[in-house]
Amino acid sequence: MSSCCNTPESEQKPTRVSLDYLLWGSLLATIIFYGLHLSEQLNPLGKLAVLSSSVFELVNIVWWGILLGIVILAAMAKVPREFVMSLLATGSGFKGIMRATIGGVLLDLCSHGILMVGAKLYERGASLGQVMAFLIASPWNSFTLTVILVALIGLPWTIVFIITSMLIALISGVIFDALVGRKVLPENPYSFDLPEDFQFWPQAKQRLAETQFDKVMILSMLKTGLVESRIVVRWILFGILIAGLIRLVLDVDAFQQYFGPTLLGLGLTMVAATIIEVCSEGSAPVAADLMTRGQAPGNSFAFLMGGVSTDYTEIMVLKESTQSWKIALFLPLVTLPQILLIAYLFNHYSI
Repeated sequence: MSSCCNTPESEQKPTRVSLDYLLWGSLLATIIFYGLHLSEQLNPLGKLAVLSSSVFELVNIVWWGILLGIVILAAMAKVPREFVMSLLATGSGFKGIMRATIGGVLLDLCSHGILMVGAKLYERGASLGQVMAFLIASPWNSFTLTVILVALIGLPWTIVFIITSMLIALISGVIFDALVGRKVLPENPYSFDLPEDFQFWPQAKQRLAETQFDKVMILSMLKTGLVESRIVVRWILFGILIAGLIRLVLDVDAFQQYFGPTLLGLGLTMVAATIIEVCSEGSAPVAADLMTRGQAPGNSFAFLMGGVSTDYTEIMVLKESTQSWKIALFLPLVTLPQILLIAYLFNHYSI
């Protein structure tokens, strides 16, 4: 043998591919409960009907966001890092955080689809502050949900909510980059310096002219999107199952009706937002009910933003994407004080 590191083929052991039990177990359970809801034998199942109905409802809410997230993820995988960073602005400055925040607001994706895009931005070299600003600003600030919120709570409060959530995203982005600068949090290992002579549009036109959009490329992109979305999809499916179990013991109607504009009501709202896995579209009616029936605009805002800040799916995806529990747990640590302060002020001032 030419090297001590080489091993004869007869002695080589086959590579064992570990099975993703969380992904396939959650997928199987989701399919079973979804099918039970469609089955005519559902009625005699008692409490199991509540669980299967919850899984059915949540899957119908989030499927399009997951699908669109996979498509965007597949497309981003083919986009060179230089183009992504030139749009976000390279480095950890305020300009890049501002662009990431605006991009999060404009991108019409639900909270589950946005996680895939945020993970890909991190892989493409965005600073931690940019990724966090993007994720915090995104989940319910889509065009679709903005229209829904205007119909539910009115234009003035919708505008106030959007501006305030953007402010939290900007402040949080600056804080996260500062924490990275002070070595409290780890740097993005994928970061790089954008060439000074890089020009986006000329380079983009050249790359597009050289790209062949054929069947092979499209299939390759979709395969990449499916493979790289597994980190997010497994936690979404697991979250759907957990949410179904929680609905067996938590009376959401009472939460909507009685959580008024008090410190206790605000605290219970945050607890509910933490343990209830609600997609952005599903959170809008609950938030509207908190404002109109509970007369608590602060609780309404806290429910929308608290789900983003404390959502276990988002925390676990951040941990998987960054390989850092510290980064994942700093999300609620940085954002929750801001959310609670603003929510308290909203509960004591009205438009």
